[in-house]
Amino acid sequence: MFRLHAEYDTAGDQQQAIDQLVEQLEAGQERCVLLGVTGSGKTFAMAKVIEKLQLPTLILSHNKTLARQLWQEMSELFPENAVEYFVSYYDYYQPEAYIPGRDLYIDKELQMNERIEQERFSTVASLVSRPDVITVGTVSIIYGLNPPEVFEQNHLRLAVGDQADPQDVVRQLVGLQYRRTTGEIARGDIRLRGEVLDVWMPSRDDPLRIRFGWDGIERIQVCEAVSWEPLDDFEEAWIHPREFYMTSEERFNQALEDIEAELNDRLEWFNSNDMELEAHRQEKRTKFDLEMLNEVGSCKGVENYSMHFDGRQRGERSYCLLDFFSMCAEKYHGGPERYLVVMDESHVTLPQVTGMHGGDFSRKKNLIDHGFRLPSAYDNRPLRIDEFQKLVPQMMYVSATPGERELRHLAEITGQGVPEGLLHVQGGGGARAAERDKPRERVMMEGMLGQIEGIARMEIRPTGLLDPGIEVRATAGQVQDLEDEIRKRIEVNERVLVTVMTIKFAEEVAEYLNRQGFKAHHLHSEIDTLERTEIIKALRIGHIDIIVGINLLREGLDIPEVSLVAIFDADKEGFLRNERSLLQTIGRASRNEHGSVILYADSVSLAMEAAISQTLSRRSMQSAHNEEYGIVPQTIRKALPVMGEEVEDLLSGVAGKGKRGGRRMVGKAPGKRGLEGLAQKFGLGAGVWNSSDSVLENVSQPDWVAAAYEAVANEEGGDTAKLIIRLEKEMRQAAARLDFERAAQLRDRIFQLESASN
Repeated sequence: MFRLHAEYDTAGDQQQAIDQLVEQLEAGQERCVLLGVTGSGKTFAMAKVIEKLQLPTLILSHNKTLARQLWQEMSELFPENAVEYFVSYYDYYQPEAYIPGRDLYIDKELQMNERIEQERFSTVASLVSRPDVITVGTVSIIYGLNPPEVFEQNHLRLAVGDQADPQDVVRQLVGLQYRRTTGEIARGDIRLRGEVLDVWMPSRDDPLRIRFGWDGIERIQVCEAVSWEPLDDFEEAWIHPREFYMTSEERFNQALEDIEAELNDRLEWFNSNDMELEAHRQEKRTKFDLEMLNEVGSCKGVENYSMHFDGRQRGERSYCLLDFFSMCAEKYHGGPERYLVVMDESHVTLPQVTGMHGGDFSRKKNLIDHGFRLPSAYDNRPLRIDEFQKLVPQMMYVSATPGERELRHLAEITGQGVPEGLLHVQGGGGARAAERDKPRERVMMEGMLGQIEGIARMEIRPTGLLDPGIEVRATAGQVQDLEDEIRKRIEVNERVLVTVMTIKFAEEVAEYLNRQGFKAHHLHSEIDTLERTEIIKALRIGHIDIIVGINLLREGLDIPEVSLVAIFDADKEGFLRNERSLLQTIGRASRNEHGSVILYADSVSLAMEAAISQTLSRRSMQSAHNEEYGIVPQTIRKALPVMGEEVEDLLSGVAGKGKRGGRRMVGKAPGKRGLEGLAQKFGLGAGVWNSSDSVLENVSQPDWVAAAYEAVANEEGGDTAKLIIRLEKEMRQAAARLDFERAAQLRDRIFQLESASN
């Protein structure tokens, strides 16, 4: 049973939107749309819908960072239920590819994240063993997995009192691909010492210890991974396979025969078309793979033969996480269609899901046409959009700016006439080719929303905050004009976001503002993900006052301290300045009671006109609501973050939250060299001060640090060694007074000086 725990209840227009969505879904409506403005509490509304429907739910997000944020929020709202996280387990992935024009073959390179792989195991294990599962995932969910039946059948159930022999249990676990060891144990290992069997499942943070006696299994315990102190006792344990992909010996042998038969057919085709080079490549590569499969049971790129190992026909889709949800629904909720999919930020996520198959097919085509892969590699693929939509029984699109696909799909599902402006758009379930071939006309979201019924809306914020005020200003002297606005915000301890069109311009604007005495930093795609997080934290804390970015200052960015958003080149048509992009960027200023937006432009584009019109319309409605109910808008209060907190967790092998709210151990802390290398690589912690390109190299220290440093520097006459000694003394005194924040800041300044002197 899903039970929501929260210290607050619905407010604003949340309840009417939740009631409308629940009514639609309970009536069997296949697709719903929730339009929720920034700060309206969309995540809480999702949680309320899940609690009302009592169905296993998959929440889709368009990137890992926002997915993790959603996972954390859902974990807090549903502490008694299984809230899982399912994203790609690659930290780095360079797919196999071939570029014919340069005769260049690029081998596959990857770096797997052990922690995320563990989370994926936990997800599928929960889906086949319990009814109350909420999974937050990314587009990774449309890629291939073993059939859920195979995963469920290939497991071992052990219970206290079972007449089981430890050697027999070990044999069964080896059959589930667990590695047997006599030394240190890791995830995926088993260890038998006398009558004690230790098993560490890939989905668990802590291993199991099973004690055998004369009467079979006497005790099943969960132990701490380092000290092996017992943490809990169980009556029964369900041990799943070590690997996601399992197959029977008969199926494996048949797959080898099928691969060899396909190879012979392909060689015959190449030879009949005078393609001797391609035939030679195909034969050499495939025979090597077959030899590896025969000898060790696997080979590099084994996933490209998944069609044969699964026993699928050509063109048939692979199994994926949605099949596990269907199995969970049938097993616990009375039917395979009894689950819900929530697509967060659907205007970005749906196009992402749509485009995955085409990109994969294009890359594979070159490999197959030139003899690097057999044609069966095509069938190791993500779902096509039509397959995805067919698999999802009910889906709720959630966005502040619903896309044309979602709106068209809602109109089609509910039997409404599709507005003329959406006829060219491929809906969620597909559109006629003749309609797609028509010349595309400009489609403005505001007009479409007025023509489609059944959209649930949340436009009144629980905090009473209004949409920001908007001004359009000329581009002449825009940077100098912006300086004046920034000073006003700094005086009242507020922050500023600036969006531009290019990476180069973002860096130039940030550099110029720094020269003018402001604390600014740029933010764009070439900055590491972890460092982006630290930059945003630095903005919230006040280490910096302005971030200059491009397209990263949009969906999911929650900074209540920001009271001004400035948009350069607002009238430039294109993806970065279309109606939805402008609305999303404008929304970043809607969490502060003094929020305002300046659009720097020499004309008013149609996208600007639509975005301004919608914002002002909502602002008027929100103001009237506040006046009617006597609500005074208040800036959202949110605890300030701690610089480097996640980094410290990462370095110590700790991450996330456990079921009781505590952190979970995810691995051993790296050695000293690894810690230093990681800090330097990501520009984090002490590594920040040691890097000339670091975040804080470009920002000012708090005033007292700068003043103290300047005074000490003057006294020591510029002697760096003496200066370091004085600062070390100051640091120790601060630590003795338990003023650890000041001590840490002095320590970091010492690191910076030592690095500069070396």
